[in-house]
Amino acid sequence: MFYQKEIRLKARSRGFHIITHELESQLPELHKIKTGMANFFIQHTSASLTINENVSPDVRSDMESHFNHMVPENAPYYDHTLEGSDDMPAHIKSSLFGPSLSIPITNGALNLGTWQGIYLCEHRNHGGSRKVVVTLIGE
Repeated sequence: MFYQKEIRLKARSRGFHIITHELESQLPELHKIKTGMANFFIQHTSASLTINENVSPDVRSDMESHFNHMVPENAPYYDHTLEGSDDMPAHIKSSLFGPSLSIPITNGALNLGTWQGIYLCEHRNHGGSRKVVVTLIGE
């Protein structure tokens, strides 16, 4: 079985947001797959996806603090500045995390670890809603 759909995520503020349940709730087809793979691809260059700790909000705020320090705004060597001081750092952060995730499907569910959740990494101050293409493959 192959299945693909586009999911529009609600707009979120800059930061790291757990979106596992938002994605799963829009994928009733997931329950039909006994063994397979799910690919999640975000169609943006200033937001990304990653998997990390799904319980402590401190992890998400620490991630935001760390990457803001690692990739600062208003660096004097940025040429791409017309779209705002948060835009070029957003592109860099997006490249560091990447646009896609592959997660195994087992018995109709994403086979994530106990403490794992899917994050939307929103790197813009006002990124708006984001689109994720989901491809499910399995039997």
